[in-house]
Amino acid sequence: AVVSTQSTWEFNKRGVKLIALSCDEVESHNGWIRDIIAYNNLTTGFSYPIIADPKRDVANLYGMLDPDEKDAKGIPLTCRAVFVIGPDKRLKLSLLYPATTGRNFDEILRVVDSLQLTATRKVGHPC
Repeated sequence: AVVSTQSTWEFNKRGVKLIALSCDEVESHNGWIRDIIAYNNLTTGFSYPIIADPKRDVANLYGMLDPDEKDAKGIPLTCRAVFVIGPDKRLKLSLLYPATTGRNFDEILRVVDSLQLTATRKVGHPC
């Protein structure tokens, strides 16, 4: 997923480090990055890494393959996954969306806010 410039700023403000995983080759990522920089008129460049996983090794390891959605070769597409890892290196959140569905970054920011709040305070966070 490509996180918008505004959302990237919001994640950075919260101390969140972003990383992306894609089943495309690095050359494809370089093209995406050029397009993103040009489309958004970015002067600071692209701010987070994209890991190439063309053989889907990492996607398979993390259970990110969508058995219902396949490419033209019949290979399962990756689902749209979000993993939030805490400062203690433990998984705090795992969201898996179908391959055909995008992510809602406002919702992810809301969850990050909740996780950060409840990491230091024993409160429920209903919103």
